[in-house]
This record gives sequence, structure tokens and C-alpha cells, in this order.
Amino acid sequence: MRLALAQINPIVGDLDGNRALILERLEEAKGAGADLVVFPELAVTGYPPEDLLLRPGFVRAAERSLEQIARAARGAVVLVGTPHLDRDLYNACAVCAGGEVKALVKKRFLPNYGVFDEFRYFAPGGELVLFEHGDVLVGATICEDMWQPGPPATDLSLAGAELIVNISASPFHLLRDREREEMFRTRARDNSVYVAFCNTVGGQDELIFDGHSLVIDDEGTVIARAPGFEEALLVVDVDPSSVLTRRLTDGRRRALAQDRGDLGPVPVIHAGAPRRAADGAPAQPPLAPFCGELEQMRIALELGLSDYVRKNGFHEVIVSVSGGIDSALVAALAEE
Repeated sequence: MRLALAQINPIVGDLDGNRALILERLEEAKGAGADLVVFPELAVTGYPPEDLLLRPGFVRAAERSLEQIARAARGAVVLVGTPHLDRDLYNACAVCAGGEVKALVKKRFLPNYGVFDEFRYFAPGGELVLFEHGDVLVGATICEDMWQPGPPATDLSLAGAELIVNISASPFHLLRDREREEMFRTRARDNSVYVAFCNTVGGQDELIFDGHSLVIDDEGTVIARAPGFEEALLVVDVDPSSVLTRRLTDGRRRALAQDRGDLGPVPVIHAGAPRRAADGAPAQPPLAPFCGELEQMRIALELGLSDYVRKNGFHEVIVSVSGGIDSALVAALAEE
């Protein structure tokens, strides 16, 4: 299976602009032979849309935008984050294939700490959904769902998922990239599953998103990592069927299954099959290095400032210079 993780920089509320960005990256991914194209959490609206979600007209317009994206999902399966109104409002991952939305996976764990306020806007989901791509079973999760050490990741794995995709809008703080990657490596090892993490990138008011999308195999080895603080399309070839060998020899999995009990019926939705020729040239994904602490601070400040100016439509920046080192630093950052 060829994955394409589209690490994009959407703008909150710009439905037309975000859709154009998604469709542009989708065509680029198709040109690279991708079977499964993944976009970040709430990419349709930008993150965090906050009180725009309290306007029914905005939510309906986002649904219409998703329909247009789904119509372009021919020849590849597309996972994209979107709000979904179904009696209540959900933070969802839309699974699009064959020109339509095949499934909507709802976020289970809604963060309500630090910079997050998702309980104000969304209801939690709970049901498990798998989709089938060729011979591979894939589970979708949304950001915080994967930070939890148990369900839904454990349940998706027990239900047969060989690849778990996580769409995310994970804000930056210093060295967050290392912490997050180590957590995903642990989830991959504990659940004997491949993990594909697609994060948004860019500044949105007081928040900065650092990207660093990645793919990890079932032994916890990072096989691809996108650069931080810039848009990227990470194209990776994976063979998740290899997880079956580990699972058959791992007694912990049977103990966990016994402890969890019957998961009940888990719907499996057929979404497509690999289309790349067997003799096609393999993808050569990057393993972008992490920046040091000081360089992370500099790049994050420049990205946050530039996107604040650009996304708010400002044309000038006035810097009040006192002659001290602080204002000299601010002037240098503004110039960069």
C-alpha cells in the first residue's frame, strides 16, 4: 500500500481555500501513485474553528465542501478531518472513496485542557469502524484518541486493524515532536500495528502546529518523517500484513482480548484496493531530522508571526524598537 500524508496549512473558516489546497495535494498524491491519502484533523474548516461551529450555516457549508472533496476521491481513498452534524456535532474523520463519503469516524476523546476546548463544541463518538483496502484492514483515529493507552487503538487492533491512521492538529511546544513520536512508537509496539500520523502545520492566532507527520512500523521503528514547520507530502510504501506474524507469537494480545471481552460487531467497509503495479519503483520517503531547541524556537516564532499576519490579511508590521536586545530580536524575526 502506498500512503501519502498531506501535511497542509489550512486557514480557519476558509472553506473554499482549504478545499482548493486539499484537492491540489490530492492530485499530487495521485500522481505519486498513492492508494491512501491522509489529511489532518478538521482540515476542511481549519483548526480550531471554535464558535464558527455554533453557526448551522457554516457547518452545512463545510458538509457541502466535504462532498466536493469526496467527488474527487476516485482512484484513491481519502481520509480528511471535518465537522459532522448528526443530531449533535462531532469532530470526524471522513473516509472517502469512489466519489462518495463511505464512513465518518467520530472522535472519542475530546481534550478540554490547556489550549483545547472541544467539549464546548463536540459530542464524543464511541463506535468502532474499520475499512478494508485490498487485504489490509485500516482503523482511523483522531488526535487525542491515540494519546490514550487503551481504546480505541487497542480495540481497533483486536478487531483486526493492521494499520491505524491518526489525523491530528497537535499544537507545538518545545520538544513536543520527540514526546509525540515516542508515544506513537509505544502504541505501535503495544498493539502490533503500523501507525500513520498526519499532523497539520502552521500558525493560527496564538497556536502553532509543527507538522512532523510520520509512519511507524509494528516494531516501533520510524520509517518516514516529514519536516517540521512546513507543508509536505510524505509518500511511503508499507506492507502492514507483516503484523500477523508478530500477533500470532504474542501471548499478551490474547490476554488483552480476553480481558476486553467481546467487542461486538465491528463494521468493515470496503474502500478500495491497491492500484500500483507490483514492479513500480518504491517510494523513497525522507526521515527528516529534528531541530535543536533554539532552532525550534526561532522557526516556530517566525511561522507563528508570518501566518498571523498572512491569515488575518495584514499588509504591514510596525515594530516599536527601544534599542534593547529584545526589540532587536523581534525586528529580526519580523524581517525573516
